[in-house]
Amino acid sequence: MILSDRDIKKIIKNKHLIFKPSLSKNQIGPASIDLKLGPIFKKFNISKQCLLDTKKELPDKDFIITKRVKPNEPFILHPNDFVLASTKEYIKVPNNVILKVEGKSTLARMGILVHTAGFVDPGFEGALTLEISNQSDLPVALYRDMYICQVAVEYLSSPAEVPYNKREKSLYSKSQGPKIAKTNNLFDKPTK
Repeated sequence: MILSDRDIKKIIKNKHLIFKPSLSKNQIGPASIDLKLGPIFKKFNISKQCLLDTKKELPDKDFIITKRVKPNEPFILHPNDFVLASTKEYIKVPNNVILKVEGKSTLARMGILVHTAGFVDPGFEGALTLEISNQSDLPVALYRDMYICQVAVEYLSSPAEVPYNKREKSLYSKSQGPKIAKTNNLFDKPTK
C-alpha cells in the first residue's frame, strides 16, 4: 500500500524514515516525496574506454569525469547524454518499508529521464544515485537543489528478514553522492 501524505508525515515524525537534511513541508505531496538534486555529476570519459564489460570492474578513476556545480551554476546535459548524480537528501529506510523512485513529470516532458533501479530496498541508507539521460534534441540545464525525482513510500507485508544493510551482496550502502557501478554482484559466484 502506498502511503498518503498524512502517513508519510507520521513515519517521518516517528523517525522511522529519516531524511537529512530534514524535508520542508513543500516536499511532501499527496502520495510522494519530492527529492532534490545534489551538486555532483559523474559521466563516462569515452575517450578513455570503448566498452563497458559487465564481467569486469569499471576502469580506473580517469575513466569517470566528476563535476561539482556551485549554487546557481548549471550542469548542461546534452542530447543523448547520460550522467550519474544523486539526491541531496541522505535517507535511512526502515526494514519494513520500500521507496519507489520516479522522475518528475515536468522534466520528462523536457526529455529528461531520471531512473534509479526502480525502488529502494528496506534497510538502505545513503543518498540515492540517479541515472539521468537527455532524450530531447536540445541541451537541458540542470541545477543543484532543483526537484529531480519523487519517491512513493510503501509498507512491506512484514519486515525484511535480511534488509539491504545486512545483505552480503549490497554494494552501495551509506553512499554520499553518486556511486559508479560495481559489477561484482551481477553474476553468481562459482560454487566449489
